[in-house]
Amino acid sequence: MSPVATPRTIEVAGWTIHALREGTLRLDGGAMWGVVPKNIWAKLTPPAADNTIELATRPYLCVKGDRVLLIEAGVGDRWESKYKGIYHLDGGYLEQSLAWAGYAPEQVTDAVASHGHWDHIGGWVVDRGDGPVPLLPNARHWLEATEVERCLHPDHVRRGSYRPEDLQPLVDRDLVHTFEGTTEILPEVEVRPVGGHSDGVGPVIVGPRGGERAIFWADVVPTTHHVQPPYIMAYDIDVVRSFEVRKALLEEAARERWTGLFYHDTDVPFARVAQDGRRFVVEPV
Repeated sequence: MSPVATPRTIEVAGWTIHALREGTLRLDGGAMWGVVPKNIWAKLTPPAADNTIELATRPYLCVKGDRVLLIEAGVGDRWESKYKGIYHLDGGYLEQSLAWAGYAPEQVTDAVASHGHWDHIGGWVVDRGDGPVPLLPNARHWLEATEVERCLHPDHVRRGSYRPEDLQPLVDRDLVHTFEGTTEILPEVEVRPVGGHSDGVGPVIVGPRGGERAIFWADVVPTTHHVQPPYIMAYDIDVVRSFEVRKALLEEAARERWTGLFYHDTDVPFARVAQDGRRFVVEPV
């Protein structure tokens, strides 16, 4: 069975939000949990014999009127067998998942990525045998300016997380739109770069200010199991920054009762967070 099974859809402030499934991958459990002891995280995300845990790559399709917005794109299928083995990659189902929601790639008007890591934008580009081309040929592709630079010119520290070939075909076709700082890329769609996990990572917030909203957590809070502020991945480039922004955003989301969209959670696509004393708890939607 392909990862496009078990889709979910909710309504938030007039937006229809489809939780898609582009694929799955497995990453080292210790890396995904940072300093959290294994005897804690293994109960929440049981590892395989190689110590990896399964993670979803779950884009979200947000539709309101003539706006068809895709948040994130998954890993894609342009991978050598070596890396498919290392990361247990099973991706490339984005087009099938869009079809389940009733849309063709050509109908997507906008695509936004929270940051430029390969497991978040790899699905933007496909290769049918004639070279790499955009999967979403009519979409404006939104990516924070620092993330564009990191992706096209990764340094030694970041080279393992970025692949220029995931973005260059879009740049060549003038499909990439950059921004800096908190930006409303569309009416009622705000991207809030906060840093921490990567230099320019930013959750995507859908819905009117002061009203009902949904927050795409990206890798700021990758799964519902990571809602405690100290539960920070070892992949994060700035751990101190990660703690600060995670705590502030979780408090805001709990206070405002935002619906959370969790990209890497294999079981729970939608959930709210609430505060229970000093801890956060998850309330599935």
